[in-house]
Amino acid sequence: MKRGFYTIMAAQFFSSLADNALFIAAVALMRASGSPDWQMAALVPMFALFYVILAPFVGAFADSQPKGRVMFYSNAIKVVGCLMMLFGSHPLLAYALVGLGAAAYSPAKYGILTELLHPSQLVRANGWIEGLTIASIILGVLLGGQLIGPHLAPLLLSVNLPFIDTGIMTPEKAAICVIMVIYALASIINTWIPETGVIMRPLPRNLLTLVPDFRICNRRLWEDKLGQISLATTTLFWGVSGNLRYIVLAWAAAALGYSVTQASSLVGVVALGTAAGAIWASIRVRLDQAPSVMPLGIVMGLLVIMLIFVRDVWVAAPFLIVLGAIGGYMVVPMNALLQHRGHNLMGAGRSIAVQNFNEQACILGMGLFYTLSTKWGLTAFGAITGFGLLVAFTMWLIMRWYAHNLRRYPREVESLLELARSDKLH
Repeated sequence: MKRGFYTIMAAQFFSSLADNALFIAAVALMRASGSPDWQMAALVPMFALFYVILAPFVGAFADSQPKGRVMFYSNAIKVVGCLMMLFGSHPLLAYALVGLGAAAYSPAKYGILTELLHPSQLVRANGWIEGLTIASIILGVLLGGQLIGPHLAPLLLSVNLPFIDTGIMTPEKAAICVIMVIYALASIINTWIPETGVIMRPLPRNLLTLVPDFRICNRRLWEDKLGQISLATTTLFWGVSGNLRYIVLAWAAAALGYSVTQASSLVGVVALGTAAGAIWASIRVRLDQAPSVMPLGIVMGLLVIMLIFVRDVWVAAPFLIVLGAIGGYMVVPMNALLQHRGHNLMGAGRSIAVQNFNEQACILGMGLFYTLSTKWGLTAFGAITGFGLLVAFTMWLIMRWYAHNLRRYPREVESLLELARSDKLH
């Protein structure tokens, strides 16, 4: 791998670490202020909101400038969101602004891989990026839990700045201050990311012209006989993964009586399994074999349902590791296949923006499904059951869709798989 790849990995690690620590801190902040359960569940769809709204623009923006600079701007936006949360804005509104920064960050983060690396390195690079991202999720949720916990919180609150009254009086707000420092560190690393020499595509004077362009790119991926399957699969995975963070917190509170600090360690356990599955898939699965992992999506949905029967932490930990590993093993080859098809069809930034739009729309939709289920009186166990059934059924439909493509368009599907084989994407 080129040296710049490791700089990208470092920047991604710290930015994702802060994202996940902030989620835990935001949940704790809302719980401490007496917010209802459905508002805490709404943190997940609020984070996805700007991914969906700004999808036509962020990909083109990422393609118009050096991607390290785009990532720097994005982390600066996240810092502003933290400041809003510190100084009285509603956590849902502030967290939505952090989601805006993340929406701008993602096309640059993934798009630069196709600019910097040879196609033969894409699956391996995705495995490392996803594995590192999952590691940052593990450490991020653990860090967030510990920052508000009984050991670190008093230490943070005891820190005084000379001649400055910060007004930081609670563990949750002290944790957010630390998270802001991590975002600042990620921003500094962003400035070290090298330029790849790829010609930038300037933004049009009228940004609204990007909307039909985005619609065309979205349609192009959905019409591609492999792109549509990989896009549907990764969309479902991230819809599950994005909401599973809060679902595990809600389940741990209902089934085990855990606090946010205690439950955060179980969210980290899921991420640990996902990292293992992602790395194993990057070693074992060639790109042209990616569709073979789809049945794991049904297994994942059924395991989510089985979670409601787990009442012992010693059973929960290995169970959640397996659940995460299945998801990680499924998503890496499908994500690499999607990047390959998107890069060939429309360019890196735009293809990642289309991918983010669909994945975050799924997170938004599934998050609203879970939030409304809670608001309308379903228990955590009932909402989790409905969520798992939705996942398993949707994955079954995607598998039927792929089988239909193999029957009706065998030459087209085979030619696309042959292209993946000929590019040695494994």
